[in-house]
Amino acid sequence: MGGADSPHVPSDLPCPDELPDGLLVADSRARITVFNRTAARLTRIPAAEALGRDFRDVLPLYDAEGGDWWKCLDPYAGLATRTRHPESSLYLAGGTELLVTAAYHRGAGGRVERFTVCLRDAARRERQERDRADLVSTVAHELRSPLTSVKGFTATLLAKWHRFNDDQKRVMLETVNADADRVTRLITELLDVSRIESGRLEMRRQVVDLAAAVRKVIAGRVAAGEAEDRFRLEARGTPPEMWLDPDKIDQILSNLIENAVRHGAGTVTVVVESDARKDGAAVSVRDEGEGIPPEAAKRVFRQFWRGHADRRSGTGLGLYIVKGLVEAHGGAITVQSAPGGGAEFRFTMPAGAPDYP
Repeated sequence: MGGADSPHVPSDLPCPDELPDGLLVADSRARITVFNRTAARLTRIPAAEALGRDFRDVLPLYDAEGGDWWKCLDPYAGLATRTRHPESSLYLAGGTELLVTAAYHRGAGGRVERFTVCLRDAARRERQERDRADLVSTVAHELRSPLTSVKGFTATLLAKWHRFNDDQKRVMLETVNADADRVTRLITELLDVSRIESGRLEMRRQVVDLAAAVRKVIAGRVAAGEAEDRFRLEARGTPPEMWLDPDKIDQILSNLIENAVRHGAGTVTVVVESDARKDGAAVSVRDEGEGIPPEAAKRVFRQFWRGHADRRSGTGLGLYIVKGLVEAHGGAITVQSAPGGGAEFRFTMPAGAPDYP
């Protein structure tokens, strides 16, 4: 949507319509030459109505006091030393808030040859800030209980060590150890969330046998006290060679199987099979519980989502992390009703060399 007189964009740069932020570019006469798809969506102004017109007429913006931002800014007649403007919260005529930044391209004598405006959705930032506040609140709540327990037991042991027999000391120390593990798991989850959101997940790929990885996770559950007949593995066909991060695959499988054990009932069935459509493999984890209501299916992979049976425990980050780890491999995950009732989480992974994608 750049128009015939749009500035030349090198072929190795993204098309303006591919940018996640709104982009407005005006020429030396303040005429709009670029008005991308995101700008049209945020402002509800069709690009066809914006191109070629004075941007100050097309996109009037106001500060919190109602002042006309363009008059205050005076982009073309203001200080010739200005190169950019920091992000500001501004408002459209209808009251919609936008986060706006601007930059100048100047020619000889400081004359403005091109004026660029970037628009972002303020509502998205507010949601992110609420999510961060929720995360802080959740973490504080989840840390309080185990740390209070650790502090209480250690203080008691230090003050009254000789009053307890060996069995009593062992019980208290085992409780402290379990609570320390709980804090460690929470910190690990927070680090995973941070890496997923910042795109800093490191992948250490090697050939992974998915069926063997499932057996390992199930064996760990059984060793921890689960009944062996609670689990069933179905390996169908021979998937192609899978280059995956083994630690992250264990984390994905452990989370999904634990979720099925905690929320489901009956047998937990794990199906490993080829995914011919994407030349890879698919893994399904099914339980026989009540399942997930259709209206909740779209929310299960969001941060802080908890099932109806688990609203008082856990951070609600497990499935969010699973989704992030699956997608970091180039895969995808869905949830649906299992064939025999209950919930079925199914993720697919592409085959490929270690440098995939």
